Amino acid sequence: MAKKRLTSLARDLRNNPTEAEQRLWSRLRASQLCGAKFTRQLSIGDFIADFACRSLRIAVECDGAQHSTSADAGRTRVIEAHGYRVLRFWNHEILVNTEGVLQVIADEIALARNQAPLR
Repeated sequence: MAKKRLTSLARDLRNNPTEAEQRLWSRLRASQLCGAKFTRQLSIGDFIADFACRSLRIAVECDGAQHSTSADAGRTRVIEAHGYRVLRFWNHEILVNTEGVLQVIADEIALARNQAPLR
């Protein structure tokens, strides 16, 4: 039952993205960033990652006002326990520094592929 509820919640989140999620997705979708395939709202353990690249085990979280470093620590530990590297960005950062956020993600993609970061 919990899995079904998580799937329903993920569907709702995909259908109602924040502005920051829309902006980031427009640059991650269709393997646009370094050829890495990302998916939206992927359930990992008991949580839903905003974006994830399954093959490289990278999870990207877009954090708004409802998030806090202390509250998200447990969430991050669970996602990391499933083998993912978690990258967190504030929504404001995504909106005002999209290219910088994408560079951080691209660097993590390169590291996951055992390559030097792109600069």
